Amino acid sequence: MSILEKVQYPQDLQDLSLAQLQSLCEEIRTLITDTVAQNGGHLASNLGTVELTVALRKVFPDLEDKIVWDVGHQSYTHKILTGRKDKISTIRKQGGLSGYPTLKESPYDAFGAGHASTSISAALGIAQAKKLTGSPGHVIAVIGDGALTGGMAYEGLNNAGRFDGNLIVILNDNTMSISRNVGSVAKYLTHIRTSLGYLKLKSHLESTVDRVPLVGKSLHKGISHMKSSLKKMIYNTTIFEDFGFAYYGPYDGHDLKNLIEVLEGAKTIPYPVLLHVITKKGKGYSPAEKHPGVYHGVSHFDPQYGVTPTEEENFSSVFGRCLCEFAESDSKICAITAAMAAGTGLIDFSQRYPKRFFDVGIAEEHAVTFSAGLAAGGMLPVCVLYSTFLQRGFDQVIHDAALQKIRMVFAVDRAGVVGEDGETHQGIFDVAFLQSIPNLTIYSPYCFSELRDCLETVLYDCKGTAVIRYPRGKEPEKPIVCRKPCKEYWLYGEGKAEILVVTYGRLFSNVCKAVDALVERGFSAKVLKLNCIKPIHSGAVRQADFCSHVFFFEEGMEPGGVGEHFASLLWKEEHFHGKFHLKGISEFVPHASMEESLSALQLDMEGIITTIVTECES
Repeated sequence: MSILEKVQYPQDLQDLSLAQLQSLCEEIRTLITDTVAQNGGHLASNLGTVELTVALRKVFPDLEDKIVWDVGHQSYTHKILTGRKDKISTIRKQGGLSGYPTLKESPYDAFGAGHASTSISAALGIAQAKKLTGSPGHVIAVIGDGALTGGMAYEGLNNAGRFDGNLIVILNDNTMSISRNVGSVAKYLTHIRTSLGYLKLKSHLESTVDRVPLVGKSLHKGISHMKSSLKKMIYNTTIFEDFGFAYYGPYDGHDLKNLIEVLEGAKTIPYPVLLHVITKKGKGYSPAEKHPGVYHGVSHFDPQYGVTPTEEENFSSVFGRCLCEFAESDSKICAITAAMAAGTGLIDFSQRYPKRFFDVGIAEEHAVTFSAGLAAGGMLPVCVLYSTFLQRGFDQVIHDAALQKIRMVFAVDRAGVVGEDGETHQGIFDVAFLQSIPNLTIYSPYCFSELRDCLETVLYDCKGTAVIRYPRGKEPEKPIVCRKPCKEYWLYGEGKAEILVVTYGRLFSNVCKAVDALVERGFSAKVLKLNCIKPIHSGAVRQADFCSHVFFFEEGMEPGGVGEHFASLLWKEEHFHGKFHLKGISEFVPHASMEESLSALQLDMEGIITTIVTECES
């Protein structure tokens, strides 16, 4: 029997020897690699935290011990060791385990995650609640150095440093977020890692003080003060100690024996502690060690041969190519992203126009306001963010861009349903919250050629702040061969019809296939495709004249979405007397494949047909 077969919960680690724990780590690595190869998911980050997680659960085995994982994409080992080993094969599959910690999945998941820089604030809240209620157990936040580029991490540090009790923050330093880390934080941590003179002196001073016999309080304070003064002379302290934490490290994050000893010591310290741990992304799987960025998030692959590079175009790559095309003839165009250069298709732009490319790290609020500042200075910035992460810059979009009528562009990648990453990553909220902001123009293309045309429109034809949003993945099936110009709207279907089906973006493909099938069955129907979804052109609304039914299908939230606004215009401006039907999203969308999610939401071809037939025949 393997070691892993004997382990279901953290308590099962307690009687294992160091050698057995080390064997367990290798077995876990194999299981994670095989699982991700089959299901897709986050590989490099999970392989890098195996020893750290085993050490944490060895030292903190109880359910009362709360571990808060920042982002949570590195928590596969945690799931394996907390009663979910037998379900790990279902991870990221419909009805299976989530790829992130989530409160509803297990009592061992102390806090849900998916976005970066939240762990310290959440852990502090849990620790404070324990203190107020007298509850047992320790609280540990595990945050990567990439997440330290986010401002919320420092808001958490600022408040956690004055906590009156034990709170452990583990800085999992692997020099990476998704891509190589950027900025002053990365340089600072590199400086800490390489300041061996300070580390050796610190270790010597600590061991010397530990050997001093019991003495009076005044002498002990004097020795402590001397140690602090010497340390500041040599190193001028660390920023973490300035925040109020006891700083220890850096430690080898793959030295299981030392990690266990360090964690045992940290839990006895009655005030906030920060442990700096150095890990290697992709540890134990050679391809992932060599190319951690490639193996950050992967689809199905053969572990024997590794990930095979694909040249298949997707919306992100087409967007990046088109932006380079416009930037070649327009020296004012700049590209800004938040640790997502590869994911947003901007690698080529960063290489061709390095002086006009800015990766600000995981700092969406800064990205928005920095972009607005570039625009105020005379440049034409394009701020490229995933829809799910644009949410974090909502206030800045309002106050720093739209309110001032700043001339800039937001490129919203991963708009709509994204699939296996699930609830925290679905791009279904941007339309609803952007709809509420004055001075914004929003375009939503459905295919690659339309993406290029709409990008040109938002760059040069719109006033003030403009938005272009587009989905994840490959181009949907085109319902028509001819290329349409990027006007505010256009029709698919001829003449008058009893049924008008309205939509925008990628969903247009499913809607057209559904309407074609309905027409073959004798229904009188046509499609209104909105290209500009804010503001909605009055001519688009007038297309509902003489229609008995108007159906609006939306791959976004119903409350506050385009469909609700379209309905309002129908009744207020056109005095529409027919029946209006809205089908969008009204709940969080769990993880599943994109196709499974659209089917569950009845936004695939079959679901659209069923909705229209049911309503028209009722």
